[in-house]
This record gives sequence, structure tokens and C-alpha cells, in this order.
Amino acid sequence: MVSDASRPRQVAVDLMGDVLDENRLLSEVMARRLERLGPEERARAQRLVLSALRSMDRADRMLGPHLKKRPVPRVMNILRLGVAEICAEGAPAHGVVNSAVEIARATRRTTPMSGLVNAVLRKVALDSGKWGMLPVPRLPKWLRKPLIADYGKQVVEEMEAAHYAGAPLDLSAKEKPDVLAEKLGANLLPTGSVRMANTGQISRLAGYSEGDWWVQDAAAALPAIVLAAQPGERVLDLCAAPGGKTMQLITTKAAVTALDISASRMARLSENLTRCGMQADIVVADLLEWEADAPFDAILLDAPCTATGTIRRHPDLPYAKDGSDFPGLFELQEHLIDRALGQLKPGGRLVYCTCSLLIDEGEEQIRDALARHPGLTVDREALKVPGVDTAWIGDEGGMRLRPDFWADRGGMDGFYIACLRKPA
Repeated sequence: MVSDASRPRQVAVDLMGDVLDENRLLSEVMARRLERLGPEERARAQRLVLSALRSMDRADRMLGPHLKKRPVPRVMNILRLGVAEICAEGAPAHGVVNSAVEIARATRRTTPMSGLVNAVLRKVALDSGKWGMLPVPRLPKWLRKPLIADYGKQVVEEMEAAHYAGAPLDLSAKEKPDVLAEKLGANLLPTGSVRMANTGQISRLAGYSEGDWWVQDAAAALPAIVLAAQPGERVLDLCAAPGGKTMQLITTKAAVTALDISASRMARLSENLTRCGMQADIVVADLLEWEADAPFDAILLDAPCTATGTIRRHPDLPYAKDGSDFPGLFELQEHLIDRALGQLKPGGRLVYCTCSLLIDEGEEQIRDALARHPGLTVDREALKVPGVDTAWIGDEGGMRLRPDFWADRGGMDGFYIACLRKPA
């Protein structure tokens, strides 16, 4: 057992083990690990593990000169967490070192190495001035290599800098985003999202319990804007959970159906709708098998993908994944596009999007869809929305968003968005 003060750090070390040793995503294990902590401790443990994963490459460089050989994984993660706190966050070394030693002593296998933890972290603290001179952490080779092939080395380095910088908190307003930005003392982005820097506990922010807003990255808010649903239209939101895009569509006064294969994720969508005082037709089903009673005027398909565009908010992803499941996702996206087009009225529009940086999940999917469906066209005009730079629109007619865009404003998630028109 460790002291109450060390519990958030211990949970952060546990979470690092889940990601680095068990190849689990934080989203899969976070809730179970955090349930033994109070609200403030949960926020701290989450912040610590994200910081440690985001700066792990730098931490390993700091540790290298002080380790004759790499210790067992848990001890290595204790050291990495300690380095991140001391060097990246500027926490007082004395408290960090004592807590790290306590965590090492709490497990029989790592107790004999508590002296090593103490000695190494004290040496790192003396060298902490070197931290800022170290290179920006790189993506693992399995992901870095295909991204360089798609974008070039310089662009990938700019993305890596954005990943290391982390992500601010973006909100979508139920109505009047300018009023919400003023109320929260936040910035209003050109696309209408409200951006906050230091937030603390999200549920304590003004307007949360009243349902005035929901959390949604600025890039993730663009697909629904591109779809431009109109009052009275029948609109289908596919792969809808946790519901940010669904709520955007509801604000247009369209008749919205939200579909997702996951019952647990749709429960979260229902909770979000209830908090915001909204209603939609909720369907838990597999799109590959589901048939609508009647075709829709417009469809938004946020397809399952590698999520490589969200690394600045989810630094665990490059370490929990290795790319082996990517081909299956590419094939699934093709099938989902075909099924979605089958649920669409003649002349209707389909917005396809993925929170991915990989060309195979964006530009190539659109080119392939056009080849499979004679008469299908790309609606470039739909991408002309406030705040969108025309340089983001590619030759194939889709919008490519990258984490290094808006670097002076805090960046954005990587996304791909295209609007397809079914022949009339």
C-alpha cells in the first residue's frame, strides 16, 4: 500500500503498464483504474499518465546515461513518470523522488530496485536543465514511416511538435458560441468552436449542468458543418457515439437518427442528449446489416479508423497499437461508404470523415468510392465554410486537417472530410 498522496502516481504507473506492456488503449482501462480515486485524484492521475506518455522519448534520453541496463518494465515506468514530473512539469524533485521510491517498495518484485529509483531520479533532477535541449519526441517507426511517405519529413516533424504540445479543450455551443466564449473567458475560433486553455474539472465549468455545450475538438466539429443539415431534413448520423455530431445536427432542426453498433457507447450518447435537453431517434445496430425504412436526405459517416489524428490528446495510441489492424479498417471503411450510399436518397449528400492522418483512410477512400460508383461526385462547394482555409482542400475534393494547423491557436485534431453527392 502507498500513502494517499502517492495514489494518483501509482495509478498513473499502472496505466502506463497497461499501455506499454499490455498494448491496451487508455480508453479501455482508464475507468477501471480510476474508480478507486476521488474526482481530483482522478484528474491528477490522468494528467500524469498523459504527460509521461507524451514525453516518454525525452524521458528515456534523460534516463539513458544513468542506467547500465534497462530495469524491469514497472520500474522503468516509475522512472519515466518521475522524469516527466520533474522535467516536464517542474514538480519539486524531493516529493517526486520520495513518492517514486514508495511506489517501488509497494510491490515485492520492485522493492529491491527502490534504491535505484532513488539514485537515478536524484541524478536526473540535477540534470533537469538539459530537458529543453532534447529533440521533440518522435512517433514510433511503424507510424512515422508511412506518414513521412504521405507528407514528407518536415511536415511530420511539425505534427510531432503539435503532438508534444498537447491539446486545449474545445467546446461546441448549443447556441450562440460567441456568448458562451465570453461567459467562459475563452477564445472563439474562426469555425465557431470555443477554445479554453486551463479548465480543471470539466463538469464544474459554467453551463455544463445546464447543457449549454459539449466537449468536441474543433476539427471534429467541422463534418456536421459541412453536411449543412436543413430544418425538416431526415438526417442519419452513423457511428454516432458519443454524440457530439448528433447534437450539432439536432441544433439545425433536422430530424436526426443516430446509429452505432455499441450499446455502451450509445448509452453515453443518450446521457449527453439528456444533459443538453435534446432528442434523436437512437438505433443500436450494425450498419452492414441495418436497413432504414426510407432513404435519408443527408448522412454523416464518421467511420471507424486508426484515430491517428487524435494523438495530441491520446498519446497512448502510438504505443498501444502497431498498425497490424489497419488493413482491416481500410476494408471496413469501403463497406461502410457503400452501405451509407445505399441509405441515401438520389441527389442526397454523404459526408465521409475519419479522425486519421493516413491517406489510405481519406483521400484514397474517396478516389476508390468514385471509381466504384459511377455518377457519384465530390461536392467541393460544401467545404466552403467560415474559417476553412482553401489550402486544406486536396485535388480529389476533400478537406485534410492536420495537428500542426493553427499552431498559434493550439492546433487541431487530424481529420479528413469529404462531401459526396449521389446522382439524381
